[in-house]
Parts: sequence; structure tokens; C-alpha cells
Amino acid sequence: MDMQLNGASAFVSGSTQGIGYAIARGLAAEGARVILHGRAAARVEAAVDRLRADVPHAAVTGLPGDLGVDSDVDRLVPALGEVDILVNNVGEFGLREFSELTDDDWRRSLDINLMSGVRLSRAVLPGMLARGTGRILFVGTESALDVPADMLHYGVAKAGALALANGLAKLTRGTSVTVNTIVGGPTYSDGVAAVVRQLAQAQGMEESELQAAIIAQRGSSLLARFIEPGEIAALAVYLVSPLASATNGAAVRADGGVLTTTT
Repeated sequence: MDMQLNGASAFVSGSTQGIGYAIARGLAAEGARVILHGRAAARVEAAVDRLRADVPHAAVTGLPGDLGVDSDVDRLVPALGEVDILVNNVGEFGLREFSELTDDDWRRSLDINLMSGVRLSRAVLPGMLARGTGRILFVGTESALDVPADMLHYGVAKAGALALANGLAKLTRGTSVTVNTIVGGPTYSDGVAAVVRQLAQAQGMEESELQAAIIAQRGSSLLARFIEPGEIAALAVYLVSPLASATNGAAVRADGGVLTTTT
């Protein structure tokens, strides 16, 4: 199916690996001009090279910067220029007890998981509205709706991003601009895979065994396995395409069914 994205310009935050990279690859395969992003310049350059190898003749560039650091944001945002598609994917999470979370921990989580979307959307939405067309997509998480007790800072920040997307969509009335969120579930991204491999090795288990044990703990998962980044990416590419013109202000689930018994 032709997603009608040939020549469209797209910026995907947090796209050197995992879901972000899978989305960028999907967009590039559809002919979009993609800007990859990550904190470290070396990793961005490596991701650009990888994407060019994965998608021959892809139009891809890179833009490094930490979206949780004001000086980096001040440099990065003006460099974005005019984009047709913004994918707010960057995120950070970690297991922490509530009593151990400091104010700095909360600020970092809010800056990365919420304020990055505020700042990037504020930079590109006016131009989209002036042109009357554009796409903003937030890559969210089931943790925004079923907040984990051991990741409160992450769940709260992501809940804020879900609300942000809903509110931004209301600014697009009467245009062909849309703002949507993908509510993802447990995904076997590069970061998750690295942790699982490390734990499996420490416990003398096969990686596949530990994967199955983790998912078994999530008894509500109808998929009964981890989601692959490409499965999130396939939905993302559709939602930012002209084919999804009637989908706006939506929180579209790609959670493997983990929310079925909670909401």
C-alpha cells in the first residue's frame, strides 16, 4: 500500500535505536526525508549510516542533542526548520521506588517524557497550521493509563504527554493537521533487550525463557509476547500518512491487549 509520503519531511526524536529507529526506517522506506535524533553525535551518525544501508537511497540526516538540557533544546529546535511530520518518540524510564525519587529525578522525567513534546510541537505546529497540513504523533505507553507503582515518574510524565496530544488536536480544527498518540505496550526495543539479556545471563537462563516469564507476569497481555518495534512502527507510518486524515485527537492502542482488563 502506498502511504503517499514520498517527499514528506519527518523528524523522529529518540530515533537511533528501538521504536524510534523502526519508525524512521518505515518512513524512509515510504520515501519520506527523515531527520534522525539522539543525544550523542556519534550514535546519530551511526544510525544515519545504518538507515542508509537498510533503505538504499534514503534521504536521511541527523540532529544530535539532549532534549532534557535547555542549551541543547535552544540549539536543536531552530535547526528543525519546516517539517511535515513530527514524531515525539524520545523517552526515558527506569524502575525506582517512589520514596527514592528526588526532585531532580522528577524534573528529568518531565523534561524528557513531557516537555520535549511541548517544545518540539510548539516549534512546528504553527507552521503546520499556517500551511493547513501536517502530522504530530506521540509515541506513548500503557504506563500512562495504568501507572506502575515502581515507575511513577515515568507514568505521570507520559500521562501528561497523552493529555498534551489531546489538547493540541483541538487547535487543528478545520485544517488537515492531526495530532495523535500511539499507546504502546511492552516492546522488545534495544534497551529492553539489553536489560533482559543481562538479567538472563546473571540468572543462568535463556533470553527467550526470561522473555516468556516477564510476559507471564503481565497476565492481561492478549498477545502473550513482547511487541516488536516494527509493529509499533507500522501503525505510526499509517497515522502520519494522508490515509489517516480522519484520525485526530486519538489515543490508538498497540499494547498487545495489556490494557483490556484495566480500562
